[in-house]
Amino acid sequence: MPRELPITLKASERLFCSLPATMALPRFRANPGRVHLFNLSPAQNSQHAQKRVGRGQGSGRGGTSGRGHKGQKARAGNGKPKPGFEGGQTPITKLFPKRGFVNANTKTYAPVNLDRIQHWIDQGRLTSSPEKPITARELLLSGCVHQVHDGIKLLGDGAEQLKTPIHITPSRASKTAIRAVEKLGGTVFCKYYNPLALRDCVHDRTDRIQAAPTKRNDIVWYTEWRNRGYLSPQALAKMPIVEERWKTLSEQLRLYKNQEFDKPRK
Repeated sequence: MPRELPITLKASERLFCSLPATMALPRFRANPGRVHLFNLSPAQNSQHAQKRVGRGQGSGRGGTSGRGHKGQKARAGNGKPKPGFEGGQTPITKLFPKRGFVNANTKTYAPVNLDRIQHWIDQGRLTSSPEKPITARELLLSGCVHQVHDGIKLLGDGAEQLKTPIHITPSRASKTAIRAVEKLGGTVFCKYYNPLALRDCVHDRTDRIQAAPTKRNDIVWYTEWRNRGYLSPQALAKMPIVEERWKTLSEQLRLYKNQEFDKPRK
């Protein structure tokens, strides 16, 4: 007779064989309160059978398949014309002539008058100091303006009602507003903001370097003391908080005033 080989069992198999016939290993039971892959199911009443149309009158959706008799809305496809379509006649949008153009370089400033600022100060909604002037952020959060647009422009309406010295840093300011503010001992310094810098000002972000003016009109405006531009030498000498970068920009952007060009020979 052939020799029988010994059979070796694993530890788990020996344990199972040693258990009585009436005793079995405990089965895994998932907690019904937890979500598992095997107990995921669609929400109740979230799935519906496909609507079968055109399968006889007994179904209720046979014949015309719920589309009615003929016409544009009974055809295949979307069945709806695009917005502005008037049945083939010339639409009204083409009957009116075009006039003018949209200037891509224009800027819309949010106007703020002096009488409004004084009213906000009287209510205790605005405060200012040379170290912490009024900016677009304070005007927006206080409700003095509802939208900053491309910047704040200080206007001189109601200058006779201004009684409090204010310190403000708008994007632009009129000559009347500048005279009225400085007459009471306040200060006005116009600062350039591009869209990203204006957004950082409103959100009080200081971790990014603010952009410098690049267009000729902006360079001329913000380097002139008569406009109270922050890059003018007089403004850099009088402003309580001045960045070193502004001094370098002021020197570089004002070089065009001293440049001489050779005249073309005839």
